Amino acid sequence: MCSRKFNDYMASNSEPEFAFYRVDLPPTPDNQPMVDILPTPAGTLSTPVNQHARILSDTSISFEVRDQYVSGALFTGGHNSTTYAFLKDVVIENRKSQHLPTDGKGSTCWVYGCDAKVMSNSQGLDILPCQCGFKMCVDCHGDAMRNNDGICPGCKEHYIEVDEDELSGDFQQHSVAVNPEMEESFLVEQYAGTKIERTLSVKQSTYSNMERTLSLRQPASANLTRSRVEDFDDILFETKWNYGSGNCICSETASCGKNATDPIVLCSKQWKPITRKVMISLTMRSSYRLLIIVRVIVLLLYLAWRIRNPNEKAMWLWGMSLVCEIWFAFSWLLEQLPKLCPIIRTSHIDVLKEKFETPNPGNPAGKSDLPGIDVFVSTTDPEKESPLFIANTILSILAADYPVEKLSCYVSDDGGSILTFEAIAEAAIFANLWVPFCRKYSIEPRNPEAYFNLKRDPYKNKVGRKFVRDRRRVKREYDEYKVRLNSLHDKIRWRSNAYNVQEEMRAFNCCKDDGSTESIEILNTPEATWMADGTHWPGTWTVPAAQHSKSDHAGVIQVLLKPPSVEPHKGLVDSNAIDLTDVDIRLPMLVYVSREKRPGYDHNKKAGAMNALLRASAIISNGPFVLNLDCDHYIYNPRALREGMCFMMDRGGDRICFVQYPQRFEGIDPSDCYANHNNVFFEVSMRALDGIQGPLYVGTGCLFRRTALYGFDPCRLKQPSSCCSCFFGRYKNAAPCNSSSSPEDSLPLNVGYSDYDGMSVAVTPERFGNSSILLKSIFVAECQGLPLADHTSVKNGRPAGALLFPQKLLDGYTISEAIMVISCTYESSTQWGLQLGWIYGSVTEDIVTGYRMHNQGWRSVYCVTEKDAFRGTAPVNLTDRLHRVLRWATGSIEIFFSRNNALLASPRMMFLQRIAYLNLGIYPFTSIFLLVYCFLPALSLFSSQFIVQYLSINFALYILVMTLTLCILVILEIKWSGIELGEWWRNEQFWLIRGTSAHLAALVMVLLKLITRFDISFSLTSKSSGNNADDELADFYIVKWSYMMIPPIAIIITNLIAIAIAIYRTIYSPIQQCSRLLAGVFFSLWVLAHFYPFAKGLMGRRRKTPTIICVWLGLIIITITLLWVATKPPAGSRQISGSLHFL
Repeated sequence: MCSRKFNDYMASNSEPEFAFYRVDLPPTPDNQPMVDILPTPAGTLSTPVNQHARILSDTSISFEVRDQYVSGALFTGGHNSTTYAFLKDVVIENRKSQHLPTDGKGSTCWVYGCDAKVMSNSQGLDILPCQCGFKMCVDCHGDAMRNNDGICPGCKEHYIEVDEDELSGDFQQHSVAVNPEMEESFLVEQYAGTKIERTLSVKQSTYSNMERTLSLRQPASANLTRSRVEDFDDILFETKWNYGSGNCICSETASCGKNATDPIVLCSKQWKPITRKVMISLTMRSSYRLLIIVRVIVLLLYLAWRIRNPNEKAMWLWGMSLVCEIWFAFSWLLEQLPKLCPIIRTSHIDVLKEKFETPNPGNPAGKSDLPGIDVFVSTTDPEKESPLFIANTILSILAADYPVEKLSCYVSDDGGSILTFEAIAEAAIFANLWVPFCRKYSIEPRNPEAYFNLKRDPYKNKVGRKFVRDRRRVKREYDEYKVRLNSLHDKIRWRSNAYNVQEEMRAFNCCKDDGSTESIEILNTPEATWMADGTHWPGTWTVPAAQHSKSDHAGVIQVLLKPPSVEPHKGLVDSNAIDLTDVDIRLPMLVYVSREKRPGYDHNKKAGAMNALLRASAIISNGPFVLNLDCDHYIYNPRALREGMCFMMDRGGDRICFVQYPQRFEGIDPSDCYANHNNVFFEVSMRALDGIQGPLYVGTGCLFRRTALYGFDPCRLKQPSSCCSCFFGRYKNAAPCNSSSSPEDSLPLNVGYSDYDGMSVAVTPERFGNSSILLKSIFVAECQGLPLADHTSVKNGRPAGALLFPQKLLDGYTISEAIMVISCTYESSTQWGLQLGWIYGSVTEDIVTGYRMHNQGWRSVYCVTEKDAFRGTAPVNLTDRLHRVLRWATGSIEIFFSRNNALLASPRMMFLQRIAYLNLGIYPFTSIFLLVYCFLPALSLFSSQFIVQYLSINFALYILVMTLTLCILVILEIKWSGIELGEWWRNEQFWLIRGTSAHLAALVMVLLKLITRFDISFSLTSKSSGNNADDELADFYIVKWSYMMIPPIAIIITNLIAIAIAIYRTIYSPIQQCSRLLAGVFFSLWVLAHFYPFAKGLMGRRRKTPTIICVWLGLIIITITLLWVATKPPAGSRQISGSLHFL
């Protein structure tokens, strides 16, 4: 069988676009060619597999060598299929090789007669399997392990087993073997005598039924104990009798310097809070609540007066207006009640660093004791979500100001696109230059596109000649990087066409040699999509085929950047590059994940993809915290992760399920006429909810506690002890919900039920699936995610230094297990999507997921940073904005008609929090009453009637008092939230626009769904590519027709015609009633003022209004005119044109 390499074919082609170039990512030990090792089914094209794949499962090969292969291999598999590992010598095509800045020289093997390359790590350094320093290639090392009884050819001694801690650079000065699983056992030992020990001991009985047999080395535990004792002795006995700085005790005569570690100073440091809650001034809060009460009383009096004084001349008008006003009063009360307890939170990053990253007796090297964070980036369609957005979002994550070894980035490509895969690979290459550059010069923001497009002077406060030179070099590299990204689509197409032609010629020659002319006539080779190394892409092909389409493809996992070492790795001096001698050039781990999809299985859209990513990350890195980001949201503030971690690591942080950041957007028109910033919601409503049980989860920019996503109840669960605490938050005298006499009451890992019967359930495969690694990772994530037990007030904490272990290296079994948990059948007969992970059943899975956590008693926190934490893109034109609102409203109505209705919430949810969720499910129903009320002024002008029979002083007084109280409430909200009056007004305008368009359409869609049982799906909103430099707001003027525009257009036209008719009638009427005219015209103009942004977006630029809009305008005008003539014909006439008779 012929190999799929076609170097000769490419070399023979003289066209420049077929020039062959390659980049190694990540660098592999020996760059061996890829050949078949597995049989290929008859009648199918060959799929090359690396001949060294045996290393992935061969336990005779040292662990560090297998780790290099795992980091450079693409794993694919799924349901009813074998998991394969393909070693990728070439991941993408490029015009020049770009490697990590290293000092590796590419040494050759020292074995006589072998000139192969020596094994190297991700930094290009030679891997020395023996302490004697004898250099070997991977094949010679394997032969020595298998055929020479593990004896080194250099020193003739047996190899010393190397553990994961040594490979990570943590204990390279020692030569003792450490069990890869001892990290977990050491963590458990550190919790001796604490609640965590009780927790793990209770769950220990379940392990025997869940564990699979793992082929792991089991060195003697005595070596580990002795090693740790020796390490501690070296730290403790720095001098013979007089202990100096950095030791456990500092005598009075010792010179301890500025950072004295005496017990008094140490205790004073531990007492500092990491976060602070700032309450709004009592005067402002009291005034705000008093005004709400006054307005409620006035509303009740007004409605009672309206009921007692009907308009007998127009009962239909009076009845419609009264029903609408009652609903508006009810919905306003639902919206206003959760705003009674606004607070502002601040965080102290310097205190966090002092507690977790400052040298101390238990951590003399000052290594980070912060827990790990797994960042999830989700994408679906590269045609609507630009690969440049995705790649730059990843670059901002890799450059975040967080310990490198504690940060991992996972990209979920739900479409399985090779374009997304190769774009991420390009980003991983460019990160080798961009991330060290950001660290060296403290660049902000760390999204290269946003940084190079800054309006301000880039050299401000950075006047050094080196910075100018380095910035120009990085800018040049970034421009080339963008060119490569933009040309990926064409490169993939050209490459696939060339390979497909080669396959057709090979199949034709085979048929010709067999002498079968009939086979030649029916020859039909698939139009496959090919990777840069000459193999089939296992995901979605450009031309969809069986098992290679968006809804039918295998699962794929590729570790593009392997886990970094614990010790910092400095760069080198290069005359042609940036001087990185004092810069840490390590990069966080980067993993590409595309879950398996097969026909006949419900994939549950984004929620299913996030759950697959949650399981895969638990097996690979198992960060105790998870940050969820959309592909078009990047990290604008590199310290945002630390600010969120301040809340998780503070006292009481073990009861926080997630930290929600506000959403900030770029590329919006300066007037923000469609309220894309949505500051009223993020600055007023979310801050107010933060004072109750916490803000809502809004889908992106959210830092989760992993165990909260697993469906566990919060530890030390408390319930309000009185009605006051239920309304205005929990206080210190709140009593526990259960008696504290039982030790299980305070266990962190309690699984919540929908009926909340208080039962504690073991972690079983029936709930989480049959992955033993996933089940064991749950308890480790729970322990690692707890705050430090540095004070007596910390009721549930972990000891200091428990997270100083390096991350475990990867092996083939681990990645194979990750492939299994992202298969399409893994969730069958489990609780995933029901009680675990992101919840299914709604197009707004974010709201349901946050509701489920709050329903279990968890609290959330709203983190507003001084500098925006994240920034993203928003739909700037009217149609895309309405479609986004349509999806949100549809999800809210689905929640209202589901078991997640706030009326069915458990007692663990606070009353005002329940009101907030109830309002979230009810607000789309306001569209019905809003639509009717917007037509009432026009109907009043048409009929010469009004909602009240007489414009009395009582009516004017009620309107005046309600208006004044509303204005004062708005002023108070503006004062404590910091928003502007213009933002509030634009929010009111768009509230009316979306209420009469998108909300109404959502209500109709959900009602049809309930009746016909059809599924509701939404297409992905296209993101602006940002390539139009001439006009940044070009998308703002794009007008796209949508059926949702019909009601607002009808309202505008109806009110305009009504105003014209009313003025005409009043002028020529013998008895002029100016009071009713003024009242009706005022309310009509008030409605039209709210629709001004809609009319502005409808007109577009330079009169480029779609023809369909003009047609609908004409039809609506004709219809309204005919209806008015029919209801109020001219005197002495009862027909029009002698043909249409109106009775």
